[in-house]
Amino acid sequence: MAPVGGTAVQDHVALAEIELCGELIIAASAARERLSLESIDEVLRVAEERGPGADR
Repeated sequence: MAPVGGTAVQDHVALAEIELCGELIIAASAARERLSLESIDEVLRVAEERGPGADR
């Protein structure tokens, strides 16, 4: 049970990682075959983080 008084701490990085893992699990369960590395990058939005023109 959470303490009364609003002392809950949120780790935004951990929450973002959990969200991405969930999205990856959903994509993998919907796929008929193994996800390619490109598909995984798309689900995890890797290209968005690197920005346009970034080398892989």
